[in-house]
Amino acid sequence: MSVSYRQPGVVLTDRRFSVPLDHHDPAGERIELDGREVVASDKAGQDLPWLLYLQGGPGFGANRFVGRQAWLDRALKEYRVLLLDQRGTGASTPANRQTLPLRGGPAEQADYLARFRADSIVRDCEAIRREVTGGAPWTVLGQSFGGFCAVTYLSFAPEGLSTALITGGLPSLHATADDVYHAAYPRIERKVAAHYARYPQDVERARRIAEHLLQHDVVLPNGYRFTVEAFQSLGIMLGRSDGSHRLHFLLEDAFVRTPQGPALSDAFQEEVQGLLSYAGHPLYALLHEAIYGQDPGPTDWAAERVRARFPQFDAAKTLTGDGPLLFTGESVHPWMFECDPALRPLRETAEDLARERGWAPLYDPDRLAVNEVPVAAAIYHDDMYVDTAHSLQTARAVRGLRTWVTDEFEHDGVRAGGPRVLDRLLALARDEE
Repeated sequence: MSVSYRQPGVVLTDRRFSVPLDHHDPAGERIELDGREVVASDKAGQDLPWLLYLQGGPGFGANRFVGRQAWLDRALKEYRVLLLDQRGTGASTPANRQTLPLRGGPAEQADYLARFRADSIVRDCEAIRREVTGGAPWTVLGQSFGGFCAVTYLSFAPEGLSTALITGGLPSLHATADDVYHAAYPRIERKVAAHYARYPQDVERARRIAEHLLQHDVVLPNGYRFTVEAFQSLGIMLGRSDGSHRLHFLLEDAFVRTPQGPALSDAFQEEVQGLLSYAGHPLYALLHEAIYGQDPGPTDWAAERVRARFPQFDAAKTLTGDGPLLFTGESVHPWMFECDPALRPLRETAEDLARERGWAPLYDPDRLAVNEVPVAAAIYHDDMYVDTAHSLQTARAVRGLRTWVTDEFEHDGVRAGGPRVLDRLLALARDEE
């Protein structure tokens, strides 16, 4: 049963949908999806086209906006919007350390989660589109991983789309997980260098924290084992619009004086555990490399293996000299499943997924080459999370796709730029500029 209510300027309706767990077995087990319909208060009774929003991730539920925040304000001028929690996220049959044991042991859990990639998400969207729009195609707005899903949508169900808008989420059509991380580490190194150029005082601060972590066993208040590798992973912040500034403020007050000597402050530890914990989005860790799996071989902890080829990221070696400590970025490693209490029970499940072979293709280059759906994509110059060269290559491979390449925003431009970003993409898709 749908429930409607109001926030400033909008009418919201919470909607539930039932879809097959395995779309190849439509008569089999079903799971529930949660979506939030949003319409402008003054247009609530109008027959409007639909815009489907697919959040980045994997593993994150859709934004919980209050009123007409960010890009939503622009969308509501002409659309009725569905903010969809993708399967396993938000309120859509959540998949985490508490719920996954219902599936059985690690092997059964991994088999279940193998159905949570972009191909299944797109089939979910097609299953509910008929119920939501009455069969009419809708516009999809995909941020980051949501953009990956949009390209999968264009590959396998373009008839469901009237327009595709992609922000920071044009994936390579052919790159393996190894290829993705070979391209990523040099990008991350550039972002770290830019941070230290902006905040040179952070070089010594980061080294001091790393030295402390190498010399002490630190367990954060939530039980997270705070290792030097975990500290380096805070570099994921550097891919966001305000990330460099937030990292700087985090580092400046890391230590306090105690009777036993310098210690990491409670305030620092409290903030760090919130940044590192996967309790709210475990699928990000479990499926992060699986979203790149398309070839016959396993992903096999690609980020960890490839990192070994970039010794400059080794903190212990760095601290034997006087060079700056390198942070890392968007990558998932086996040690996270030892350090994070939200992930520890899922370590064997993660191992099974890393060994999975025969991932199905997520994109159809031949079909994309004859695409007829209007597509516009924002590509962020030197995006830390999605390789710009890969995105441009894909842009050339999708017939009719129009790009906006900009250095005005980082990866989260659709949040930071709000209505202006969406307005620009709509104009491109409609060939108005």
